[in-house]
Amino acid sequence: MFNGLGLPVLLAIFAACAGVIWVAGVKLADTTDILSSRLHLGKALGGIIVLAIATNLPEVAITVSAALAGNLGVAVGNILGGIAIQTVVLVAMDIAMKEKVPLTYRAASLTLVVEAVLVIVVLIVSIMATQLPGTLIAARLTPGAVLIGVLWVIGVWLSSKASKGLPWQDASGTAPDGQEEPKGHSKVKKDDDSGKRGESTVNVALVFGAAALATLAAGVLLERSGDAIADHIGLSGVLFGATVLAAATSLPELSTGITSVRMKDYQLAVSDIFGGNAFLPVLFLLAVVISGKAVLPDAQASDIYLAGLGVLLTCIYAAGLIFRPKRRVWRMGIDSVAVLILYAVGVGGLFAISSGHGG
Repeated sequence: MFNGLGLPVLLAIFAACAGVIWVAGVKLADTTDILSSRLHLGKALGGIIVLAIATNLPEVAITVSAALAGNLGVAVGNILGGIAIQTVVLVAMDIAMKEKVPLTYRAASLTLVVEAVLVIVVLIVSIMATQLPGTLIAARLTPGAVLIGVLWVIGVWLSSKASKGLPWQDASGTAPDGQEEPKGHSKVKKDDDSGKRGESTVNVALVFGAAALATLAAGVLLERSGDAIADHIGLSGVLFGATVLAAATSLPELSTGITSVRMKDYQLAVSDIFGGNAFLPVLFLLAVVISGKAVLPDAQASDIYLAGLGVLLTCIYAAGLIFRPKRRVWRMGIDSVAVLILYAVGVGGLFAISSGHGG
C-alpha cells in the first residue's frame, strides 16, 4: 500500500493518522462516557466490556490490520508495548494533578488493586502461553488466547462486583482522605453538560459512530505507514510497535486521563488505564482467529520481555495504591518516579535485545 513512498511522506501520513486518533479518540471517550451514563452501562458487566473495546479501538484496528497482512510482530509488539506505555501515562496524570499529594494517594481503592491484579494475571498467562507448542491450535483457537479471554471476563466481573461493595470496614474499598466525589462523577458531569447543549442521545451515538470509524481507519493507516517507516529506518517491527506505535495509540488515554484528573475523578483515570491494559491481551485471541496462526508460541524474546515490564510497572502502582505515599518528587509520587525510571531502563533493554537478535 505504501511501497515506493519516501520517508518524509510516510512520516507525514503517520503524524496525520496520530492526529486523527487524538481528536477522534477524545470524542470517542467523551461520547462513551455520556452514553454509559444515559444508558446506565457504567456498572454493568456488558457495559464495562463495551467501554473497554471502545477505548481501545486504535489497538483493535492495528491488530486486525497486522493479522490480515501477516505482520504479527507489529501486532504483538503494539499490544504488549501498549500496556507498558499506557501504564506510563499514569505518570503524566500524576504530574498534571493540582494537588499536594500523588495520584495514588487520592485514587487509593481496593477496586483498583483488583483491576491491577487482573492486568498482571492476563500478562502472566500471555508469558506462559509463549512456551506452548505452535501446533496446539484447533478451529482457529489456541488454549493460551482462549484462557486470556476467559480470565479477562471473570476479572471484569470481579471488578464490577468489587465496585458494588467489599467485605471491609469501608464497604466501597476506598481509602480515607481520597477523592471527594464518588468514582465516575466526571461522566455524570459530561452528561449534564451535553444535556445543557441540547445534544440528544441519538446525536451523541452518531458522533460516537463517526469517531469510531475515524479511529479504526486511522489505526489501519497508522499500522501500515508505521510498518513502512520501520523498514525505512531499519527498526524491527516489534521494537517500533512497542515504542512509537504504542505511544501514538496511547494519545487518547493521555488526553482523557488528564481531563479526568483535572476534574478530580482520580479513581476513574486510573481505572481507565488498568481496564484498557487488561483488555489488550484479549486481542491475541482476535489475532489468532484472523490469522489462523498460534501468535503467542511464536513470540520473540522482546515480546516476553515487554510483558514482564508491564507486570513490573503495574505492580509498582498497585503497591502505591496500597501504601499511598504522600511525598512528591519532581511533581509526582515516588511510585511514578520509579515507573518512569524503570520504563526508561526497560526500553534501553529492549533496544539491547533487538540488537542482540539482529533486529
